[in-house]
Amino acid sequence: MDVLFCGSGWLDVVPVLRARLDPADTLRVWDRARPLIDEVATVEVLLPSNGVITAEVIAAAPRLRLIQQPAAGYEGIDVAAARARGVPVCNAPGANPVAVAEAAVLLMLSLARRVPEARAAFDRATIGGPVGVQLAGRTLGIVGPGRTGTALAERAAALGMGVRTLGSRATPAERAAFWPACDVVSVHCPLTAATRGLIDAAVLAAMRPGALLLNVARGAILDRAAVEASLASGHLGGLGLDVYWQEPWDPADPLWRHPRVVTLPHVAGSTEEAFAGIVAIVVDNIDRLRRGATLQHQVS
Repeated sequence: MDVLFCGSGWLDVVPVLRARLDPADTLRVWDRARPLIDEVATVEVLLPSNGVITAEVIAAAPRLRLIQQPAAGYEGIDVAAARARGVPVCNAPGANPVAVAEAAVLLMLSLARRVPEARAAFDRATIGGPVGVQLAGRTLGIVGPGRTGTALAERAAALGMGVRTLGSRATPAERAAFWPACDVVSVHCPLTAATRGLIDAAVLAAMRPGALLLNVARGAILDRAAVEASLASGHLGGLGLDVYWQEPWDPADPLWRHPRVVTLPHVAGSTEEAFAGIVAIVVDNIDRLRRGATLQHQVS
């Protein structure tokens, strides 16, 4: 199989994948100096990662037999174009919920203990400040109680937190009651037409003054202008991000240096254990394709 990894990030998964593939398979990494459309003429399996797979890319790949996303999210793939070509699209769900949940805990603790300000105090040799808050006894709200949300709920309970969840089937009354009940809100839902801009000015205004907001899902679920305004007013107590409105992001963006903002470089799902789980799914599906067996986790 001619396999092409199309992402600019998560390249550490490539050697793990290469070691697990059949020796007859060829795994290449997209040379980003060339247009992707020029790299796919012989490709049989595309691994998009954070690469965008357009209808034009699919049309330029006459030997393409599978688009296998080595992650759960697949919004960067033109699924309709793949379906029209008869090319199955699969993802790799369930491989990294623990990793993502632990990253959410890291963001939550960093905001609660005001780590950016603490780092600045350390550089000034200032002892005893800033003063943070304890998470025990506070309420965590999880938007999207799927695999990662459930894993986070377990860990939050171990910290002594109460947990509330908000799913896609919540009634308007349940939604209205959710936001003001939470000291911390963590976003875990997929990016869809219904969730794009879900965390807007109205939602932020309904949250408790000083509440913390985490996003380990997709950047566009948050309305950036509304989030920045809420931070500036002091209503939003802190923002923890592992995903962004544009990726790669601009490192010079002043938002990332706000004293109540904590950032990670989209690494919530990047652990050795998570990569091993993802590789197992990818390799299994490539082997199934080779044998003509039913593919796992097919989304289209």
